Amino acid sequence: MRHGKKNKEDQIYPKKVVLVGNPNVGKSVIFGAFTGRYATVSNYPGTTVEISRGVVTLKGEKTLLIDSPGTNTLVPTSEDEVVTRDILINEDISSVLQVMDTKNIRRGLLVTLQLAEMDLPVGLSLNMYDEAGEKGFDIDVEKLKEIVGTEVAPTIATQRWGLDKLKATPSLSKNLSELVTYPPQIDKAARAIEDLLPTATRSGRAISLMLVSGDDTMEGWVEKNLDKATIEKIYTIAAELQRRYSEPVGFVINKLRLARVDKIISEVVTMTPVKGGVISDFIGRWSMHPIGGLLILAVVLFAMYQFVGVFGAGISVDFIETHIFGEYLNPWITRVVEFLSPWTIVEELIVGEYGMVTMAMTYAIAIVLPIVSFFFIFFSFLEDSGYLPRLAVMVDKLFKMMGLNGKAVLPMVLGLGCATMATMTTRILETRKERIIVTLLLALGIPCSAQLGVILGMLSAISLTATLIWAGAVVLVLFVVSYLASKVVPGETSDFILEVPPIRMPKLSNILLKTYVRVLWYLKEAVPLFMLGTLILFLLDKFKILTTLEWVASPIIVRFLDLPKEATGAFIIGFLRRDYGAAGLFQMQKAGLLDPTQVVVSLVTITLFIPCIANLFMIAKERGIKSAVYMSVFIFPFALLVGGVLNIVLRTLNILL
Repeated sequence: MRHGKKNKEDQIYPKKVVLVGNPNVGKSVIFGAFTGRYATVSNYPGTTVEISRGVVTLKGEKTLLIDSPGTNTLVPTSEDEVVTRDILINEDISSVLQVMDTKNIRRGLLVTLQLAEMDLPVGLSLNMYDEAGEKGFDIDVEKLKEIVGTEVAPTIATQRWGLDKLKATPSLSKNLSELVTYPPQIDKAARAIEDLLPTATRSGRAISLMLVSGDDTMEGWVEKNLDKATIEKIYTIAAELQRRYSEPVGFVINKLRLARVDKIISEVVTMTPVKGGVISDFIGRWSMHPIGGLLILAVVLFAMYQFVGVFGAGISVDFIETHIFGEYLNPWITRVVEFLSPWTIVEELIVGEYGMVTMAMTYAIAIVLPIVSFFFIFFSFLEDSGYLPRLAVMVDKLFKMMGLNGKAVLPMVLGLGCATMATMTTRILETRKERIIVTLLLALGIPCSAQLGVILGMLSAISLTATLIWAGAVVLVLFVVSYLASKVVPGETSDFILEVPPIRMPKLSNILLKTYVRVLWYLKEAVPLFMLGTLILFLLDKFKILTTLEWVASPIIVRFLDLPKEATGAFIIGFLRRDYGAAGLFQMQKAGLLDPTQVVVSLVTITLFIPCIANLFMIAKERGIKSAVYMSVFIFPFALLVGGVLNIVLRTLNILL
């Protein structure tokens, strides 16, 4: 039985191995090591929310490796888990490679038991083996192999230890033993349903247990693969079984699985209490404290302000823009262009006011690139340190007031890297209501890394007061909009359940690798858009359209926001990339065209401005075209309104910045 169309990769590489595991267990590191491709590595759940595919050579044969989203169970409670479950039951898979966090082996083994019912060859990776040892875990690997009946390889993915043995595991893996024995009535009902399924269904045992459990997420599969009469019979069997139990059958089955997991752990795990590091334990404990957590957050934000704003956007940008571009590169290219080109318009296109070199390359390379690089370094440090999940715990109560829970802070923090990618990670949120609200907040007021870096650079040239006013205005807007949206958007919010990893000192090699890959991503995505944006401005200027737009926008930009008419161009081009718009304001500030109040007003407005075009497309993909249009229609006038009100307040109260 075929499920869906095969893509080209499926046809070229008929053998497929799927990486499966809980969130935050190192699947993406192993995927990158095996395939040479990079997926973001984080200390919080949910970063690998898209299916990544790559090619790995196993025993001399090219094999397609699929990195599935992290899952805690194959009875899904989120979109991520639905995707992973559907890959396992729908695709023609050669084998599964399950990656588990050794120090959280109980959570991993629960998935192992469910994979055992899938009738798929499975190999196990006991990853983070060093951390388990540090916490006093001693795993009898040979005994575990004997119990589950398949290959088991201890690994430390970040150091590439054990990956050579793990690479051989998929080709050696076997079908797991049937590890859980169910009561006769459950077993009988499951086998009766299994007999009703299509004969080519590979995971019949697993599917039948999902159906007797009352798994609502299987409705789509059932309707697609079975006729109405068969569906009725299945639901009748499930209903009759349920009448025999006072508790939900799914709950009974899960209890039996957990009991079996605990029995396996008692046979293979020996625990020796180990004292943690004094400093890491102290930071880990206090970073979630209501008061201590705020102090640590203040230190983190101040460090980011100094590292990204002062050093990155100040010293680095000044050196590259003033000395390298200003004194050497731009003058040299200008002379070359003037010498080679007989046409004035070509000179203007390359080295004019809206020139490809003097504007596009200067903005992209001299201004934004250094800022982005420093932000990526700082952000990678926070990711790998284990601090971000603690931030989620600390802000949970605040987010509940906003109609969300602490888990929502994770995609919002990711939005500081890239709102487009963060919009995809909203899939980790359990309810549609939460996903819509967080998507709106990402589009409205979460500046991406490049934009945030430029903003910090501009604010660091004024005062800390200016920074606090900008941040306070944006946070207040996010809070109010989220609260109101929680009253308007129908649905319920979910409970807050999140694993908190240990605080640890990040490896320098990991930080440098992540920064390098992200910088490459920025160059590939940003520079072409900077060139396109400059070309648009050049054409708008040549055809006098920019002047017309400035005149049309002047009642709002000049009178309401009290900004120079030249700021119109920054807002127009900010739709292509928010950081491009911010870079335009950065240049205006350096040219003395903006006073401190105008800087703060313009930055608040452009932070809240409509999402960049890439994020808009992602919103349409994730939430639908209608939602993307509604959000844009709301955000555009709302950003201008907030900027105008802030301008009036600052000038009326005569607040000096």
